[in-house]
Amino acid sequence: MIADADISSPAALIGDPTRATFLMALSEGRSLPASELAQRAGVSASTASVQLAKLVEGGLLEAERNGRHRYYRLADPSIATAIESLAVIAPRRPASSLRQARAGSELQAARTCYDHLAGALGVALFEALRRQRLLTTGLEVTRRGAKRFGDLGIDVDELAGRRRPLTRRCLDWTERRHHLAGSLGAALAARCFELGWIERLPSSRALRVTEKGRRGLTRALAISPHRAA
Repeated sequence: MIADADISSPAALIGDPTRATFLMALSEGRSLPASELAQRAGVSASTASVQLAKLVEGGLLEAERNGRHRYYRLADPSIATAIESLAVIAPRRPASSLRQARAGSELQAARTCYDHLAGALGVALFEALRRQRLLTTGLEVTRRGAKRFGDLGIDVDELAGRRRPLTRRCLDWTERRHHLAGSLGAALAARCFELGWIERLPSSRALRVTEKGRRGLTRALAISPHRAA
């Protein structure tokens, strides 16, 4: 018999700055080796190993060995949602260097939130889909929307048959507005990667919209050119 949710357990794991950095890094939806996670957090390999083991034991991460390296990923997409929600209410950390300021600007402009688009680009995409009535206010895909997504190579009927929700709002921590999550949000992000419209920046969740992407996003999804930049 369940009495209540014990939020103190995951909160304690997330509350450590090093572990929080690991979780934020893995919120981009990719598996990363312990060495890269240690580098992002600015800690030694031994410290990273101890903290990663705690996250695995606590059920927030999963680990997989590939050759000599051990790769880590979030145990469930809902963890990325929880991290993004915490970031909304967290105090802003001031940049202590020009490099940090640039990285922060890049994250705010465009990034991944697990497997869907976030930042100014993600919010602009969500607004464009609703403005063109490809999605209803209740986030149902319209007939017009199904055709437009089909033109992009996305089969809405196939996505709707999955266990994952087709569409879902996700509150963006930098824009303080919603972007699109769910299987449709993930499919749109994946298709943008496949078409070469967006590309990842090294060692970051940030994305860059390519010149081809600026044209494609404007033409296919009516995102204004300055937002697509």
